[in-house]
Amino acid sequence: MSIIFPDRFSKERFHPGAAPLRVAVLIPCYNEAAAIGQVVRDFRAALPEAEIFVYDNNSSDDTAAIARQAGAIVRTEPRQGKGYVVRRMFADVEADVFVMVDGDDTYDAAAARFMVDKMLEDGLDIVNGVRVARSGTAYRPGHAFGNRMLSGLVRSIFGRGATDMLSGYRVFSRRFVKTFPMMSRGFEIETELTIHALELQMPAGEVRCSFKDRPDGSESKLNSIRDGVRILFTITKLLKQERPLPVFLATACLLAMASLGLAAPVISEYIATGLVPRLPTAVLSASVMILAFLMGAVGLILDTVTRGRQELKRMHYLSVPGVLSEMKSAQPSGPRSLSN
Repeated sequence: MSIIFPDRFSKERFHPGAAPLRVAVLIPCYNEAAAIGQVVRDFRAALPEAEIFVYDNNSSDDTAAIARQAGAIVRTEPRQGKGYVVRRMFADVEADVFVMVDGDDTYDAAAARFMVDKMLEDGLDIVNGVRVARSGTAYRPGHAFGNRMLSGLVRSIFGRGATDMLSGYRVFSRRFVKTFPMMSRGFEIETELTIHALELQMPAGEVRCSFKDRPDGSESKLNSIRDGVRILFTITKLLKQERPLPVFLATACLLAMASLGLAAPVISEYIATGLVPRLPTAVLSASVMILAFLMGAVGLILDTVTRGRQELKRMHYLSVPGVLSEMKSAQPSGPRSLSN
């Protein structure tokens, strides 16, 4: 029996006996009173089936009150930082499809339909919203350059990644959300999301969406240099964590070359005279070479540990049904659909 996929959530396409797919819109917010009301209304119009959650991260303005008035379910996360907010949202909210978007009213809510459709039709675990600026001022040059540089770095290290790695507009499956071992505290969370999908080789897709200027009275919380350094540090940390063998082997090679460089004049003099007058240099060279072998051994051990940890993560990931499995589970009475 074939599965009928939703077409822009058209009710007439759904089997009357189908169990509903639950959709949740997750909006992390910090001082977004000027924008959050419009964001909630736009997503309510774009996804009337969805529950909309706004997580307030210690806002000093009326973000929470405005979001509640607009019809969102408002919750709070006292630990400051977007990573903490996303961690809390992923832990608290139960749904089959999760739409996560920033609360600054810069992303096109209508694109959520296309993103969720793509996830359900292709059986994906993550769909990334690739930003297409409406104007020259929507995407600051520093942010655009940093995004291209960091996205390219991740693609070169971890394989084919997202075109717009730092986008704040994404759709996740339940399988992704409930198996994501989040560690980030701030804006580097987007990097961790991307690398997690790459490491588990999750089926992923992208949808281009318009990106506009913030509304008057809304200010960006990003700092191009500070947050760029933090994201670069996160990439380095994840590289050591997920690719320990090349990291430690590279370190071992550098130490070995330094040791040979120190040993060269000592060996040359010993061959010429039969003496080792530079004993401290010889001892240092031998010590550095021992460190090189130690780094290589550590890399091999950590690589084995990492492979075992990745296998466990993969098994846990596969233990959670994907979106296609969720839709098939309603058969033979009919396919699952988005809730009406």
